[in-house]
Amino acid sequence: MARENGRKLIAANKKARHDYTILKTYEAGIVLAGTEVKSLREGRVSLVDAFAQERDGELMLYGLHIAEYGFGTWTNHQPRRTRKLLLHRVEIGRILEKLRDGGMTLVPLSMYFSNGWAKVELGLARGKKSYDKRQAMAERDANRDIARELGRRLKGRRPA
Repeated sequence: MARENGRKLIAANKKARHDYTILKTYEAGIVLAGTEVKSLREGRVSLVDAFAQERDGELMLYGLHIAEYGFGTWTNHQPRRTRKLLLHRVEIGRILEKLRDGGMTLVPLSMYFSNGWAKVELGLARGKKSYDKRQAMAERDANRDIARELGRRLKGRRPA
């Protein structure tokens, strides 16, 4: 079978961008079992409760739910097992240094296939307070209203 080219999105964690301020993003590989890859190709994954943490000098992904493969036998995987993330040692060192400063967490933003390899986009994030979320929503609504009005003026229509 020929290897896929390009980037194919499997799942995105929309709630992470709502709950956190993303400061920097990283691309990491992930160690998977065969049935996990087959389940990913079917799009049966949830990033909602997932987070990454350091364990023994390595980054591990906790809480990622990959549903069991439907045609798997006794070789099927556990849906919420801990999975190792693949990054360069220097990159891991930089991430851990920022995490140790405090107030930050590593959150998976999306999962995708890049040239046939499963990848996770991680975001170095700081949690938002509820007033920050309201402010972001108000700003988004204001920008949407501005764009709508600008579109009307460009088309030569005046609001009724």
